[in-house]
Amino acid sequence: MYPAQYIEFLAHFNGDRDYFECHEILEEYWKESNDKSKDSTWVGFILLAVSRYHHRRRNFNGAKRTLEKAIKIFSGHDRELNLLGLDCDLIFPLLTKLLAQAANEESYQTITLPISDPLLLEACIKECENKGFNWGQESNFDDESIIHRHMLRDRTDVIKERMKALMNKKGNE
Repeated sequence: MYPAQYIEFLAHFNGDRDYFECHEILEEYWKESNDKSKDSTWVGFILLAVSRYHHRRRNFNGAKRTLEKAIKIFSGHDRELNLLGLDCDLIFPLLTKLLAQAANEESYQTITLPISDPLLLEACIKECENKGFNWGQESNFDDESIIHRHMLRDRTDVIKERMKALMNKKGNE
């Protein structure tokens, strides 16, 4: 009923709070999907995860900017959010609260996305168990591999692709 990547996203988002992994999972799914639109709900979820990642690292401007974009996308997709098992009556006030916290440079607080479908919730809890963490656990600020993931990852492939694109661009000028 729900894409496996979405369940995995929710498990990380509401489980181990690995927002970078959330971003990676849904970005790959979005790129492979038929809906490559920049205002896709999947992009909204990606931006939400990026916002939480920035906020936890005290990058309030980045958190605010990406959350504003996510809210704008989600605002046009109420029906789709409901079909994805989320409670829109709860999610929009939650996102508004998070935006105010980022704007006021308040400390990060762990949140849980409001899931209205009990079957989706059950699948997400099971996914957490399979991955070895708990649904609803607090962020672990001692886990550098999650908190500073973008700084610790291997970027060799990304650098190669950028160099290749730069060389192609210079060849076309």
